[in-house]
Amino acid sequence: MLENPRSPRVRAVAKLSKKAAREETGLFLLEGPQAVAEALNYRPELLLELYATPTALERYADVGQTAVDAGLDVEFVTEEVLDQLADTVTPQGFVAVARQFPVSVRDVFQAEPALVAILEEVRDPGNLGTIIRVADAAGADAVILTGRSVDLYNPKVVRATTGSLFHIPVAVGQELAPTLDRARQAGMRAVAADVKGRSLVEAGDVLRGSTAWVFGNEARGLNDDALALVDDVVRVPIFGKAESMNLATAASVCLYQSAFATRLGN
Repeated sequence: MLENPRSPRVRAVAKLSKKAAREETGLFLLEGPQAVAEALNYRPELLLELYATPTALERYADVGQTAVDAGLDVEFVTEEVLDQLADTVTPQGFVAVARQFPVSVRDVFQAEPALVAILEEVRDPGNLGTIIRVADAAGADAVILTGRSVDLYNPKVVRATTGSLFHIPVAVGQELAPTLDRARQAGMRAVAADVKGRSLVEAGDVLRGSTAWVFGNEARGLNDDALALVDDVVRVPIFGKAESMNLATAASVCLYQSAFATRLGN
């Protein structure tokens, strides 16, 4: 059992909460029984190390058994060590170290996707993680990060995906214009969500085909240059008195509208 929270091994894992260490090592942190279980079930080859308190392993014995079945040893740690390993204030008993695994944008479009979410300059980790989770739930084929979007492997992003990170391809480090060019070459229509567009209620006809949704920065949205690159611009209408809705909520509405339109069309 690891008992010293200041040991070199513990410090090396804890450093992965920082972007510089993630970039240097190509690794990232995974926390909590749900995220670890999803990684073990869908991408076990990515997991390199798994740490757990005895109490957590007793409570989530199925996670430990899945790890053993996958050939991954579980290292017992004290609560104090787990606090050092984890990025959260109140970790849930499990921390894993995994290899980063972004996909190429070329592979995304070669797969002839029907629904893709493109996130331009999205900076909030919670928003990014939630949109990845929603894209997974709505049956999207991929998520693509363009511009200076937040690091995909930021611990807050990873937690917010609640395991969907291991279900859906995510491409990173792209620029918007060439990404949209590839989308059109794959037969997709680029549709931006922006307050300057027509109501989403009126756009059901264009959403029955393959759609690449483009979502912009939380504070600034999409600039005019970005809007000039897409085929259509729509907004999520607000029927009540709310001043606005946040990015993740608007993206959820748009992605599900596409999912509904596609399934109704079939």
